[in-house]
Amino acid sequence: MPGQPPPLERRKYRRVQAPILVRPAGLLAQVAARKVNDISLGGIRTYADASLPKGKRLEIELLFEGGATSTVLVEVAWVEPQPEGAPAAFEMGLRLVDARPADLERLAAALQD
Repeated sequence: MPGQPPPLERRKYRRVQAPILVRPAGLLAQVAARKVNDISLGGIRTYADASLPKGKRLEIELLFEGGATSTVLVEVAWVEPQPEGAPAAFEMGLRLVDARPADLERLAAALQD
């Protein structure tokens, strides 16, 4: 609306599109990996076939070009149903909660490529 300031940018980290895939870690790692829509050191936006409750924590595996992987702990920040014909039933934002220092370094390096 005219005369109103632009909305505040709440993101702490710059988000980029990177050639990284994501899938559940552990026994569910057999699930097909999905491309991330965008990613930062603070979180991930990706698609999912099932809705997860906001606040749910889960381990996910990040798959990098060249075959390297990292397992990180994330928390569901938001979930939005997608229209028919979308790549998946839901799009969701995952907030990065915990990761080993080596995994954070690998992610940071991938975001700079």
